Amino acid sequence: MPGRTAQRSLSLLCAALAASIAAVRAPAQADIADLHEDVQGLTQRVNELSLRVEQLEHDNAELKAKLDASGRDRDTVTAEQLNSAVAALNASIKAAVDSSRADILQTVAGQMENLAKQTNQALDSVARNAASVQVAPAAQPARAGDSGAAPGATYTVQKGDSVGLIAKKTGARVQDIVEANKLADPSKILVGQVLVIPGGK
Repeated sequence: MPGRTAQRSLSLLCAALAASIAAVRAPAQADIADLHEDVQGLTQRVNELSLRVEQLEHDNAELKAKLDASGRDRDTVTAEQLNSAVAALNASIKAAVDSSRADILQTVAGQMENLAKQTNQALDSVARNAASVQVAPAAQPARAGDSGAAPGATYTVQKGDSVGLIAKKTGARVQDIVEANKLADPSKILVGQVLVIPGGK
């Protein structure tokens, strides 16, 4: 009975953990998808601005060619002004890209931090529940009228233990230990596992 109760509780805990992790992941995935769309939009805008800069540079080159052909100094000032405008536009594009990138990175960092906190809280909750389930089978009432230790006596498996060794230590029968703990494979007991020892000490 205690083994079934512990297994049922452990199954419920696993299901709760899976639900908690799924609940934490869903909003984070939606936020990351939104950020991905923002980055794509920003990339498209930068590409458009780059095309505009290339067009301006092309126009500037044509203007310089006309100036060289005509040899007029009066229009040289206009070419220099155009070069200055192109440089200012390049600086403006770079500043906009850097600012957007910093904002996106800050948003992603905040969301990752929140996701980590929620995940840690879910894991802590599951660990607390698992600890309470592990302790529960140890507390079983003794039956009156039995000689020696109570049928609810327990033993915590140590390193190097086997069911036969535990039976020898406690004075119980191997078959009784296997049946009382519903061990499908008696060779697979774990260190720290709490076993009920019927008629043992």
